[in-house]
Amino acid sequence: MTDTMQDNVQTDGIWFASYREGVPHDIGDELARTPSLNHMLETWARTYATREAFVSIGTPMTYAETHARARAFAGFLQARGIAKGDRVAIMMPNSLQYPIAVFGTLLAGGTVVNVNPLYTARELNHQLRDSGAKLLVVFENFARTAEQGLAGTAVETVVLTGIGDLLGGLKGPALNFVLRHVQKAVPKHGLRARRFRAALAEGRRAGLRPVELGHEDIAFLQYTGGTTGVAKGAMLTHRNIIANVLQAFAWNGDQFHGEGVNNLTLLPLYHIFSLTVNLFMFMALGGRNVLIANPRDTKRVMGIIRNEKFEGMAGINTLFNSFLDNEDFRRLDFSKLRLVIAGGAATQAEVAKRWQEVTGRPISEGYGLTECSPIVCTNPIDLDHPERMSFNGTVGLPLPSTEVRLRRTDGAWAGIGEAGEVCVRGPQVMRGYWQRPDETARVLDAEGWLATGDIGIMDERGFLRLVDRAKDMILVSGFNVYPSEIEEVVMMHPDVIEVAAFGVPDAASGERVKIVVVPRSDTLTEAELLAHCRRNLTGYKMPKIVEFRHEELPKTPVGKILRRELRAQHDA
Repeated sequence: MTDTMQDNVQTDGIWFASYREGVPHDIGDELARTPSLNHMLETWARTYATREAFVSIGTPMTYAETHARARAFAGFLQARGIAKGDRVAIMMPNSLQYPIAVFGTLLAGGTVVNVNPLYTARELNHQLRDSGAKLLVVFENFARTAEQGLAGTAVETVVLTGIGDLLGGLKGPALNFVLRHVQKAVPKHGLRARRFRAALAEGRRAGLRPVELGHEDIAFLQYTGGTTGVAKGAMLTHRNIIANVLQAFAWNGDQFHGEGVNNLTLLPLYHIFSLTVNLFMFMALGGRNVLIANPRDTKRVMGIIRNEKFEGMAGINTLFNSFLDNEDFRRLDFSKLRLVIAGGAATQAEVAKRWQEVTGRPISEGYGLTECSPIVCTNPIDLDHPERMSFNGTVGLPLPSTEVRLRRTDGAWAGIGEAGEVCVRGPQVMRGYWQRPDETARVLDAEGWLATGDIGIMDERGFLRLVDRAKDMILVSGFNVYPSEIEEVVMMHPDVIEVAAFGVPDAASGERVKIVVVPRSDTLTEAELLAHCRRNLTGYKMPKIVEFRHEELPKTPVGKILRRELRAQHDA
């Protein structure tokens, strides 16, 4: 930030007048009374002990059972040498084991490193190396990726889990697979492998030694590309996550009047949006989370939820769109549905219109980013008067205790109706990027303002509308895809001279990845190049369009490839 910025701008606090009656402007007092996420979990376990907290493939788990199993897992972690501040990587889809592993890590004093289970071995290896994780919890379906991705990491123990693990244990072959392959991968580390069920039993015998945690202890290393670059860990403290949960609860929690909420958890819990909204916020409401492991399998999802009357759900535009095209979904009973939250990607107006026509409920859109735990803004929610929640194309108002300003290109703060880079300050803003002080300094200033890289406009009522992204990030089905990572992988192919990656519009996924490649010879084929990418990139990062060129790509005077010019050529 520069000295030319004004101390007071006309946008400051104008959003408060648009708040629903009863929503506080600040959550500071409540935040001060909540010392850690562990304190929240223990409060929920006592308050909602007999309620079902989660259900997966028809198997329920109460709040009390979640807490007891999390304590057992924490005891296991401590017995395996996990101390306060140590990192534990968790690589699994939505399942009963996920909240147990997350809460168990926190109860042991550790830091959770969420890993996308669809990552390739290269992507996993980077995250494990960078975080310094000592223990990996992995779903059995992804054990081979773990085997290939562990070399050179600090991981000492692998915990294997799978479907039915809490119902009677995995079959012997699954455990033997990891014992044989994973131990072979890094024998010099003395790697140990355990089944999840056996780990819980070991933890119960060992017991849990209480760990004192505070606001500034790191709860999650949540990996993101930030505004640019390779994946790096956003340090989200206990204070950050607690604040965002309290902010979200203040925004709409009082409208549920104490009853439990049957919530459809479609988005993966390892994603920051679902982590805060589903795992934490709906637990704060005493809700019941129906866990869906693969929301893209629409037919299976419909089979799971056909007898569920759900009151809440969170999703993204592409997911809403796919459901609306499904006859079984359109025949569901939506009489109980009250709250539908959208994030991760812009919701298209046509999708929002169709959704309301089919379900009778509007989509409430918001805005956030990993570095903000993630929620920054959301539209007003008035469950008793849904007609007041009509889709408006904005991402809503800043949450309580959240400041949003827009920075012009000249460094001054923008006023009402002026475009500028969205900057955020509040208790949910990360501490910084793990072991990357230079990267942190680029986006987070001494006054606590986070530069998001997004361009927006704020109207006279305080509603924020996003108009562009300042950086070249590609948004595929709500997931950030960074061109530099794609380009690095493509350049690993020996027959590539240079490459540029960028996003192009796509009706199904929001954007898709296009690469423009200068090959060394005419022998390089699209199929060969895509096969190379598939070995090194997870599915949503895969290029969908490949263009070969036999002349040098356009560049700046200092030699930087002009992605913007290539994108313009594509659009033309």
